[in-house]
Amino acid sequence: MATPEPIRRFVKATNEGDTEAFLGTFTANASLTDWGRSFHGREQIARWNQSDNIGVKSNLRIVRIAEADGSYHVRIAVTGDGFNGEGIWSSRWTATA
Repeated sequence: MATPEPIRRFVKATNEGDTEAFLGTFTANASLTDWGRSFHGREQIARWNQSDNIGVKSNLRIVRIAEADGSYHVRIAVTGDGFNGEGIWSSRWTATA
C-alpha cells in the first residue's frame, strides 16, 4: 500500500526536524494519543512534539500500513535521543474531509 500523503508528511517533517511542517499535518481540532496520554488541538500537540518527538530528535521509519474501516493503522519504528534502541509505535490515523 502506498503511504497516504498526510502520514508521509508527518514522518518527513519529524525526520527533518521541521516543526512548522509537522504541525501543518494536523487540523486545528486534531487529537493525538501517545501511550495513553491524549493531546487535543495544535497547541497541545505542539507541546507533545517538543517533549516527545522533534524535541528529542525522533527518527521515524514506516514498517507497515493497513487500512480498515476508514482508518490507517501504522506501525512505525522510532529512534532518537529519548529512546533506547528501536521502539515500535502503532498508530491509528483517520482522514477527515
